[in-house]
Formats: sequence, C-alpha cells, structure tokens
Amino acid sequence: MKPTDVLKNEHVEIKEMLSILDKIISKATLEQNVSVEDLEKILNFIKTFADKCHHGKEENILFPALEDAGIPRDGGPIAVMLIEHEEGRSYVKAMNKAVEKYKQGSRIALDEFIENARNYISLLEQHIWKEDNILFNLADQYIPIEVQVEIMDRFKEFEEKEIGEEHEKQVRMLRRLKETYLE
Repeated sequence: MKPTDVLKNEHVEIKEMLSILDKIISKATLEQNVSVEDLEKILNFIKTFADKCHHGKEENILFPALEDAGIPRDGGPIAVMLIEHEEGRSYVKAMNKAVEKYKQGSRIALDEFIENARNYISLLEQHIWKEDNILFNLADQYIPIEVQVEIMDRFKEFEEKEIGEEHEKQVRMLRRLKETYLE
C-alpha cells in the first residue's frame, strides 16, 4: 500500500460524510427537523478526521515530500490544495458558528449553515477529485519508493500522535450516521 492509497481510502470516508451532510441539507431545506446533535457530530468528524488527521498528513508529510521530489509549493498543485484546505476551514468555521446560533433558536442560522455546507460539499468534491486524479499521481510518480515507505511510517506516527484512538471513534460514528441517513 502506498501513502496515496491511505489518503484515497480516507477520501472515501470523507465523501460518505459529505453525502450524509447533503441528506441533512435536503431535510433542512424542506423545513424538516434537523438533529443538532448530528450536525455537531458531522462537524466534529470534519474537524478531527478530515482536517486534523487527513489534511494534517498531506500538509505535514506528503506535500513536503512532493517538494523534495521537485514539485514546487508555490504556483502549482500543492499551492491550490493548500488554498482549498484554508477555504474549507472557513466554511467549517461558519457552519460551526451557525449551529451555535441555531441551538439558540435562530432559523436564519440554519439557512447560513445550509449555504456554507453546500459550498463546503462543492469545494471538497472538486478538491478530492483533483487530489485523487492529479496530485496523487504526481506523488506516485515522483516520490521514490523508499521515501514512500518512510511516509507510511510517518503517517502512522502522525495519526497516533495527533488523534490516537479518535480515528476509529470517528469511523464508528460515520457508520452510525450512514445507517441513519444513507441506508
């Protein structure tokens, strides 16, 4: 297994969460009850699994290895990915703020949540496609095999240090939400 395979597998789980989020948006748009608890679980998954763990591996390990292999950080695909990571974080921050206002009874806050969630889904779907089909192909092509082996070890260390058992906890929570919203 290559480092890009690990990241692609995580993309599958992130896309599943995006599908759940999309179902919740549909319910909210139809003015059906929306579980604040589920919104908070989704946001926690995005912040912990998608951003801290997944994007953390990319930003701290894979992207520097790509740079070492000759792919420029500025003005190329790495720069685009970093900009999109920041854009995603701003949508998540806005969704989080909207949930807090929604918990206090603001209907407008739910509309704000929906708008930012739609933008986040759109961004991430395109972002994941670019990584899976462009950036990761560059990584597979330019990063030497022995360095890829080191990256796998560093991914494992990073995950243990940064989120530990939280990774499996987030995956279990994703499965429960899938049962509720997708099956």
